Amino acid sequence: MQFGLFMMPLHPPYRTFADSYDRDLALIALADQLGYHEAWIGQHFSERWENAPAPDLLIAKALAMTERIILGTGVTLLAVQNPIELAHRIAMLDHLARGRFYWGIGARAIPTDLEMFGLDPKQGREVRQRSAEVLDIVLKMWEADGKFSYHGQFFNIEAPALDATKERGLYMKPYQKPHPPIGVAGTSLGSDSIKIAGERGWIPMSSSNLAPQHLKGHWEVVSEAAASHGREMDRRDWRVARDIFVAETSQLARERAREVLGRNYVQHQFPNRRGYGQLAATKLDPNMPDDAMTVDYMMENVWIVGDPKECAQRIRHLYQQVGGFGQLLAITQDPDDPEWEHECLRLLMNEVGSRVADLKGD
Repeated sequence: MQFGLFMMPLHPPYRTFADSYDRDLALIALADQLGYHEAWIGQHFSERWENAPAPDLLIAKALAMTERIILGTGVTLLAVQNPIELAHRIAMLDHLARGRFYWGIGARAIPTDLEMFGLDPKQGREVRQRSAEVLDIVLKMWEADGKFSYHGQFFNIEAPALDATKERGLYMKPYQKPHPPIGVAGTSLGSDSIKIAGERGWIPMSSSNLAPQHLKGHWEVVSEAAASHGREMDRRDWRVARDIFVAETSQLARERAREVLGRNYVQHQFPNRRGYGQLAATKLDPNMPDDAMTVDYMMENVWIVGDPKECAQRIRHLYQQVGGFGQLLAITQDPDDPEWEHECLRLLMNEVGSRVADLKGD
């Protein structure tokens, strides 16, 4: 099993933007030194707690501060993008990374992000269609040899062929061929988004808020979608995200998790998931009332909290419950004392990792 980071990022609103980004970059640099395989950086435009409207900028700087870790968008919000600009920006970022890059994509966005771009959050079908068209254009632009034309529902594009004399025209293609590995994130029950990963043979990524039985259902969606297109998915490619807090003792881990994960959950995640109807994916029992979704419930049933031995046992149990996965992505947390999270990452890699090294994702 390999470890990575999923950086939404989560930052309390009292943290300045500059300090937030410095903390993110320091965490990525530490993860690189410790041997973490990858780090995915999220995107939102209207979410104050997740203040990364341009994750590619953070990735570009992080590339210069690291040597081995693979960096990715987690995820690019397709519905609000201009496909021409997006195709060029992602291709350029792939060249800056010399291939040390994954492109994570998402078909939806939170309502206030959509509203900023003049899209109606209530028109979910139209949002998904727009996302699909943006993705289609980007991939076809990267494949194009010569002039590129596209006339769809939302975009009409005429890109001239490269004029060898003037050196003008469509020329930008990614560093990796035919394109960077693509990851698809899923957050909901029976996610339509993660189904795309199975259909296309891309990287499936499952949200940290899914209870184990619903997490298992994600892989079933991926596998069925892959089979319908004549392919078989490899569990080693499956990324599972989890809120993780490791400390030297279980008591200390719980105290810190209550302060940090609990803060993030009570002030940001619970009220927003409740408002958008997303708590169902976190319930062990569908008949549970929303008010039962307390910090204690999350700590005992969804989060991975404890000393290295306890965290390893909980990871192993989760692995067995869902049938195996290849990558565990730790959600970054931003405690007021950054050393708490740095210690957590060191213990997760060095002390927990050795205890679950036999899990191969088969």
